Amino acid sequence: MLELIDVGYDVKDQNSDREILKNINLKIDEKFVAITGPNGGGKSTLAKIIMGVAEPTSGKIILDGCDITKMSVTERARAGLAFAFQQPVKFKGITVRDLISVACGGNVSVSDACRYLSEVGLCAKEYVGREVNSSLSGGELKRIEIATVMARKSKISIFDEPEAGIDLWSFGSLIKVFENMQKSIGGSIIIISHQERILSIADRIIVISSGEVVGDGNAAEIMPRLVDGGVCSELEKKLG
Repeated sequence: MLELIDVGYDVKDQNSDREILKNINLKIDEKFVAITGPNGGGKSTLAKIIMGVAEPTSGKIILDGCDITKMSVTERARAGLAFAFQQPVKFKGITVRDLISVACGGNVSVSDACRYLSEVGLCAKEYVGREVNSSLSGGELKRIEIATVMARKSKISIFDEPEAGIDLWSFGSLIKVFENMQKSIGGSIIIISHQERILSIADRIIVISSGEVVGDGNAAEIMPRLVDGGVCSELEKKLG
């Protein structure tokens, strides 16, 4: 289980401190959790803090009873966290099989690499030996990155807006990949997203706005409030 206790994050802005996250308290142990909210609300910052890309100004992050607040990205990866960026990284000279091998922490056979690629909807024989470079489309890179995350078999896999920069056809395929992951993955998936189709298949939706949790529940509870603006209205009342 992942637990965030009074997590806050401030940045210096023109000689003053600006609060990006304000005392976030969450316990996450569901299979598929979606975090959503308006742009600039703190969603991606929260994901980066969980992974260790950014360090919280205050509070603690606990993974299965272990305090990981001061751990580096590498240490958190070893502890069981995986992170997929909005824009997947390209690696000149590195093949798809090489990348999956790195994710697994050792050499991966062609058949195992092909299995992971097939699970994300790619024709394995066409991709296993290709370089991870600009010859691949955004949708292809996204699915390859998801395959590497799956190969890690992490306790918690975090995806920061996986729909960013991909076309409509690829997005439809991406939804099917996450639906399959939800059924088969051993750990938990946390996805930062605005997309209704992703939110609708989540076990739990957390809404972050102005650095605070303003909504938390299942899709049946949260989706209507997102559509009619109820969550935003609640935040306005809270802020007075």
